Amino acid sequence: MFVIITIVGLIIGSFLNAIIYRLHKGISFLKGRSFCPHCRHTLSAQDLIPLFSFIIQKGRCRYCRKKISWQYPLVELAAALVLIVLYFNFGLSLEFFIYSLYSLFLIVIFVYDLKYYLVLDQVAIPAILLGFTGSLILEMSLTKLLIGGIIGLGFFLIQFIISRGKWIGGGDLRLGLMCGFMVGWPKIVPLVFITYISGAVVAIGLMIIKKKKWQDMVPLGIFLSFATLIVLLFGEEIIRFYLL
Repeated sequence: MFVIITIVGLIIGSFLNAIIYRLHKGISFLKGRSFCPHCRHTLSAQDLIPLFSFIIQKGRCRYCRKKISWQYPLVELAAALVLIVLYFNFGLSLEFFIYSLYSLFLIVIFVYDLKYYLVLDQVAIPAILLGFTGSLILEMSLTKLLIGGIIGLGFFLIQFIISRGKWIGGGDLRLGLMCGFMVGWPKIVPLVFITYISGAVVAIGLMIIKKKKWQDMVPLGIFLSFATLIVLLFGEEIIRFYLL
């Protein structure tokens, strides 16, 4: 079963790459065949084998020989790894399928915000609705669901108001609500903590190596997405550790 989950994860990761590219270019991801982003040559089946095509073709387009971004194999591997961990934790349960859907949205948000410093409503709004309905399907109490959403939105809304939008953007508010709905109370607490700890570590590291200055923007969405994935995968363990 792990082999099947891995293959499915790689295939889904390949599809997520197509979604990320087409969202940025304003192209429908439901129409047309895949093509090279450089020469725009239509890709054949042998060019689209997740991970293996990248390895066999040594990271280059088979037609124009230009380099293929490392984003493609990394997203495929990330999707496969997340599904494997979810399967290991939950088996083929309802939690596995709903958390898998959450994770796919989070991967898209992570990569898109990392590349373009933007959180798209086309992704965030469906993810908010999915987080709300998914948690209800998993029988999270409405109280815990709403508290998670209120804290997720409210925590970042306060910073947005204080900074007048300089610290975080409107897209981050939607992500805060989404994350709160996905994990609920009390998991929203370690989620916020992980978001800011990981963000601070990365930001300080970038300043040390002089890749960023103090006033430069660091996309919060990547850390929110990362923290949500961690809490989805290991939330119960984190809560138990916190309560010890």
